Amino acid sequence: MAFVTLEKQGHVGVVTMNRPEALNALNDQVLRDLDAVLTQAEEDAELYVLVVTGAGRSFVAGADIGQMSGFSAVEGKAFGVYGNQVFAELENLSKPTIAAVNGFALGGGCELAMACDIRLASEKAKFGQPETGLGITPGFGGTQRLPRIVGASRAMELILTAKTISAAQAREIGLVSEVYPPEELMDRALELANAIAANAQVAVRQSKAAIRRGLQTDMATGAAFESEAFGLCFSTQDQKDAMNAFVNKEKFTAFQNR
Repeated sequence: MAFVTLEKQGHVGVVTMNRPEALNALNDQVLRDLDAVLTQAEEDAELYVLVVTGAGRSFVAGADIGQMSGFSAVEGKAFGVYGNQVFAELENLSKPTIAAVNGFALGGGCELAMACDIRLASEKAKFGQPETGLGITPGFGGTQRLPRIVGASRAMELILTAKTISAAQAREIGLVSEVYPPEELMDRALELANAIAANAQVAVRQSKAAIRRGLQTDMATGAAFESEAFGLCFSTQDQKDAMNAFVNKEKFTAFQNR
């Protein structure tokens, strides 16, 4: 059985980390399965948005310590390089991604959530980067994404103390957008995904790309990316149809995504 599954619900794809007996811990095979699913999702023209969640009571409890415990320095670096590569693939998908964090999101699990564009959490979710308590650093982007999301001081505190925080604390520091009762989480995530899927997808993807690129550069360069995206949208049928409808005081929802 694949450790990562993809279920299509209309224009929304639900990606489930599916190794519940190990709390969905990340080993080589799980990363390979995730890599394959992300490639499949990117190539599927009918999928507009992805929701990433975990089977059972965990989102992802971390990387597989049983596998990592015997690594040499060379093997550890190779594992980190591959994990970073897969998470960068997730971050750079053309399609928006929503993490529906249903339980433990520790170490690699917290890093997986941070590679998504939007993060929602169950009240039962727990977040943290416990690596320094195990004699290592975060290895799948935690030292880079966490400061960008919550600021350097908060990131330093979380990583250097290796402490775990609640979903409410994660929302307070901006690590997640919203926190819901466990039974509502997936419904809310799918509701958000469908709201995104209902808009003009060329504009949605160009907006995501401009935000992602801008976060990695200075304001002037980011604004230049935005201007290119803005201009490109005026070559689409969706822009013409939606703006004509607006001028004529008509409601328009029939985007052709071209």
